[in-house]
Amino acid sequence: MREINADLIRDNVAKLAIEANCILPCDIKKRIEEARANEPWPTAEGILDKIIENYGIAERDCVPICQDTGVCCVFLKIGQDVHITGDLAAAVNEGVRRGYGEGYLRKSVVKDPLRRVNTGDNTPAMLYTEIVPGDKVELTVAPKGFGSENMSRLAMLKPSDGIEGVKAFILKTVEEAGPNPCPPIVVGVGIGGTFDKAAYLAKKALMRSTDERNSDEFYSELEKELLEKINSLGVGPQGFGGRTTALAVNIEWMPTHIAGLPVAVNINCHVTRHKTVIL
Repeated sequence: MREINADLIRDNVAKLAIEANCILPCDIKKRIEEARANEPWPTAEGILDKIIENYGIAERDCVPICQDTGVCCVFLKIGQDVHITGDLAAAVNEGVRRGYGEGYLRKSVVKDPLRRVNTGDNTPAMLYTEIVPGDKVELTVAPKGFGSENMSRLAMLKPSDGIEGVKAFILKTVEEAGPNPCPPIVVGVGIGGTFDKAAYLAKKALMRSTDERNSDEFYSELEKELLEKINSLGVGPQGFGGRTTALAVNIEWMPTHIAGLPVAVNINCHVTRHKTVIL
C-alpha cells in the first residue's frame, strides 16, 4: 500500500489551478489554429486571430485566458493501492483557495445558490473521485466557466427515439446555445447510465484530448458526423458566422436501463481548460 499525503494533492491543485487558467492545452490550440487555416470568412478569420493572440499573451505573461476563471472542477482517479493520509476534500479546497489567491484569479463561487453570497476564495471545488487499479493518483483540475455551462442540457429520451433522437437533441442544444458559450466550442456528450451519470459522462468527455476519438468505432463515427453537422449550422466563432462552430465532439457512454435513454450535453467554450498530473 502506497501512502500519499493530502498536502501533496493540495499543492498540486493550487499549481494546476493557476496553470489551467493561463495555459491552453496543446490540442485545443491546434484545433483553433487548424480552424483559422481553413476559415474563408474574413470576420471569423479576424476573431480567430484575436483568440490566438489572446492565449499567447496569457501564456507569456501568466494571466488568465478568460476573465471567467470558473468554478474549479477537480477530478481524481485514485489507485486502489493508494492510501491518502489527511483530509482529502479539505486538501483539495485549500489548494483551490491558494491557487485562486496566489494566481489573482476571479472568485466566482457563491455559498448558497439562492442567497448569492460569494465565498471569497472560489471554494468549494466540484470534486469527482473514481477508484481505479494501481498505486497512483491522476489529478485533473478543470476550471469551468458558466457562459458555456449555462448552455448545457440533459434529456431523458425514450429508447424508441434512438440514434436520430440523440443526434437531434445534441444539434438542437448547440443551435439554441448560439453565440452564448463563446464558440468555437467543445461539445461533451454523455449517453446512458442514469440522470446523474449521463451529466457526469458529458463533463468527463470534455477532459479527453481532442486528438483522441472514441475507442469504439461506432461512437467515433458519431462524433465525426455530429462535428460536421454542428459546423454546418453557421454559428461560427463568437456567433459571427463561419465554418467553425465546434472544435470537437467528445462522446462518453455507459450501459443503461431497458426503459431509458439519458443524454447530456456539456458545452465548453474555446477556452477549454484542464491540466493533469500523475502523483
